Formats: sequence, structure tokens, C-alpha cells
Amino acid sequence: MSAPAEVVAALPQYEIGAAIGQGGMGVVFAGVHRSLRRDVAIKQLPWDVLNHAVSSELFDREARVLASLDHPHIVPVYDYVRTGREHLLVMERLDGGTVHSRFQSGGVSAEQACAIGLAMLAGLHAAHEAGVLHLDVKPKNLLLTTQGVMKVADFGIAKVISEGATLVTHGGEVLGTPAYIAPEQAMGNALSPAADVYSAGTVLYELLSGKLPFDNTRGAISMMRQHMFTDPRPIDGVPAPIAVVIMRGLARELDARYRDAETFAADLASAATAVYGQGWLERSRVPVRHLTPRVISALSTPAAVPGPTAPVPAGDGPTRPVRRPAPDPTLSATRAAFEPEPRADGGSGAVLWFRLAAALAAIALVVLVLITPDRLSHEATALTIDGAAASSATVDLSKTFAVTGPGNPGRLTFDLAAAGIPLGSASAVPKADGDGFRADVRFPGLTRWIVGGAVTATVTTDGVPQSFTVVTRQHPLASALGAGSLILALFALAYLESGLRTLRNGHRWRGALVGGPVLGLLFGATVWLCVSALRVHEPAVLFGVGCSVAGAVATGFVVAAARVRTR
Repeated sequence: MSAPAEVVAALPQYEIGAAIGQGGMGVVFAGVHRSLRRDVAIKQLPWDVLNHAVSSELFDREARVLASLDHPHIVPVYDYVRTGREHLLVMERLDGGTVHSRFQSGGVSAEQACAIGLAMLAGLHAAHEAGVLHLDVKPKNLLLTTQGVMKVADFGIAKVISEGATLVTHGGEVLGTPAYIAPEQAMGNALSPAADVYSAGTVLYELLSGKLPFDNTRGAISMMRQHMFTDPRPIDGVPAPIAVVIMRGLARELDARYRDAETFAADLASAATAVYGQGWLERSRVPVRHLTPRVISALSTPAAVPGPTAPVPAGDGPTRPVRRPAPDPTLSATRAAFEPEPRADGGSGAVLWFRLAAALAAIALVVLVLITPDRLSHEATALTIDGAAASSATVDLSKTFAVTGPGNPGRLTFDLAAAGIPLGSASAVPKADGDGFRADVRFPGLTRWIVGGAVTATVTTDGVPQSFTVVTRQHPLASALGAGSLILALFALAYLESGLRTLRNGHRWRGALVGGPVLGLLFGATVWLCVSALRVHEPAVLFGVGCSVAGAVATGFVVAAARVRTR
């Protein structure tokens, strides 16, 4: 496959050859810089991922960050060109194959797997320090030079963390590789360096045990569901110190997983030294460079590996209970900003009271919804609708109906409202009918899709209003009053659940103390309105206010409890 004319025209300084690779994030062509005679790889990014202004501008900024990364275990970006709809990355060309191909050929020993893991984590740590997540770490994206140096490649779907990374595209598609995807990544939650830690742990699990931590025989959707809802199976055939480290890297809950790649690398280095002895990294013959002082120190310290408080199963040795490591004071401010909020040891009493208060408010909401009166109190009226008393009439708003009454008014206005909110209005000129009048009233066609259930009708003649309850023939769910309030209630509930899940996963929900009660207020009001419409009860303002307050109080205390647990 030769390069398209658009690519050739966009890079006149390069001789562009045939395609040397193709994947979900683009096509890669071989190239040579005409002046420097430097071999390069040119990635043509898929335009359908970056085909709108927001994604395009975001990737432009991200490309500049990627081009600034300078680390021996990251494939360097030499150039970035954007022309028309084309986005082209010019990178170093590596001809030593991939870790995947080397692994498939049986050429990776346990020591080499650990060395590859250190190199991988070193590259990821450098990228995280620069504010970039990879989000597609897998053996095929770990490339090798002809000298055997491993470099992390294809940051094509990484997001700049400062932009608020998630892995759901504008079309709703989840990007990434299902076999290696982090749980929060598969669910479309906010992401942090811990997502790359999870993927790196999966890679190490595979390199050391020869298989993946989940069943990969049932398709991509099943694989992602396993990552989201199932703990990985214990790693077999791996020494206990290393197994403990790998399983902590694969912890489904963020609180139990390594928060950053450097800590993961330090524990892996220490565990490998405990298992294979001093000098194992040199004996592996895998070049690993630019390790941080913390990791270098761990290489010479075969100590017990710290980990979560719960024991982690291992394959060929006793289970070791391990402890969370003390925080490293050398963590940069940038990386510290990525960390989920740490939990405090106290607060359980406050959480219990908050939950109790939320439960009482929720009960009050349910009670208020159920005891709302079916009709409001109105003055008696002598009006009739289609021959039936107005106070007990059923109206088909899609058709013309007759309003009759005493007197001879000059004009009649017929207004519909729910809890004081106007829903529709119609007017007619009455005609004499015996001792009274008759007015043929017809509402606009849209009214039938707005009004449902029982509402308040107000007929005004000669400036004198008369109010009564009117029931519509249309089913409430065929109206905005019924279906609209139900949709708004579900929206508020879904948005609230998303925010609470963010808090449970250890991340900040900005504006939670305001947003939570506002969503609760919306939920309480819409539940009251929807239930009133479905039960054909005339909406009562005071009960609506009570339900709104109860909903706001309930969600406020739920959010407060969640924040206390994540502090």
C-alpha cells in the first residue's frame, strides 16, 4: 500500500515509502528525511476520530506535548503536520519488532519480562510527568530497536490530562484495547496515571504467566465487562514477591492499585531483586536507561514489597499481606495533582449520620409523592363542557369542545396550568344559547402533546375567572407533563449516579456540594410531577415544594457521605 497523494504533498521534505503497519489509530508509512537521510515512521491518523474542531484542536495541543517528550523509552516525535483533514506524526522508525512478536516467538524470559516492565514504566512515568496519558498500553505498542532498547509507541489516543481525559469519543465509541483496558477506562470515567498502571500490569501478567488475567475467548464486550466487574484471576507460576506486585497493579479499585508508574516500578525492581538476586537487570541483557533514583535504589534493596492491606494471592508461594507504602516526598506537584483524593481513617460516624439523614429525606419524598391530593379545592362553577359539569369533565385537546354557561359574555378565555405553570391557552367568541352562551373552544395542536393527566383549568368571562379541575383524554405518557418529567427525573438520577461513581473511584467531583442538591431538587420535583400525572392527580404546589426539598436534602447528604469517605 503506497502513501496517498495528500500525505506525500503534506511532507515534501520526506521520501515516503510503503505502509509498514496499520491499526485502529492510523496507518504507518516508512519514510526518509531527504536532507538528513534519517529513517522515520509517518503515522497518518484516522480523520474520522479527529474530524471536528474540538478533537482536532485538542490533538494539536497534545502533539506539541508529545513532541517535547525526551526519554530513551519513548518513541520520539520529530514532526507534526496538519493540513486539511490530515494529521501526520513523524516519529523515529524502529526495526527491531515489538514485544508482542518477541513474546510470541518464545524469546522473553522472566528476568527479561521484568526488565521490559521497568523500561515500560519508566517511559510511562516520564509521559505522566509531562501531563500525558497513553491509554493503549499493550505488547504491540512496545517497540524494539535493533539494539534491543524497548520504547513505548503510539500515544495516538492519549489525552492531555489538563483537558480532562476520558476514553469515550464524541460518537460514544470506547477506544483502547479490551484485553488491556482499565476498568475506569472501559466505563468512560475520569482517568489518571492509574489507568496506564493497570494496562502495564496486564502486560506484565501476560509476559510472566503466558496468558491474560481474564478469559479472552468470548469477545471484546465480554472482556471489557470482566475488567469492569470482575477481579483478575491469581497469577500462576510466578514467584510470590513479583506476583504480589503484579496483582496490585491489576487491582480493580483505584484505592488498592498503584497510583503512579514510578511506585509500581520501584516495587517491581525490589521484588525482582529479591527473587533473582543482585545484578539481575544486567543479566537480562535488556537495556534499561534513565531510571529514577527511587527505582535505582529499589534495585539494590530486596526488601518485603509494600502493597494493599488485604492479602494478594500468588501463584507458587504463600500469600503475603502487605502494607501501603509511605508517600514519596519527591513526587512532583504535577503528578500529585493527578492523584485521587486520599482517604482519612476517621469519618465513619459522620458517614453513618449522613446516610441516615439521606434515608429519612428519601422516605419523606416517597411519602409526599404518595399522599398528594387528587384534586385541589375550587369554587363551584355553573359551566359545562360538552354537556357535562366542568368540574367532572374529560377533555380531548385534539378536538373542538363546547363550553356553555349562564350570561352573555363578550369573549371567553380558556387557560390550562399545572401548579401555576401555564400549559396552554385558547379563546373563543361565545354565541347566545337559550338563557346562556355557548363557546366552541379549540386549543393549538401542540397542546395535546404538552398537557396530560389532571390540570387546573381557568375560564375567564367578562374579566371574571372560574377555576376547576379538568382531565385530559390523552394518556399522560403521551404528553410532556408525563413523559417529559419522567425523562428529567431519569436524567437527574443518572447524572447524580455518575458524580457519585466519580467520588467512589477516588476522584474529585467539582461543585459536588452544589450540583448534588440541585440534581436532587430536580429529581424530587420531576418525580412528584410525573407521579401526579400518571395517577391523574391535579399537581399541588406545596407538595411539589416539599418533594423538591426532600430530594435536595437526600442527595446533599449522600454527596456529603461520599466526600467524607474519599477524603
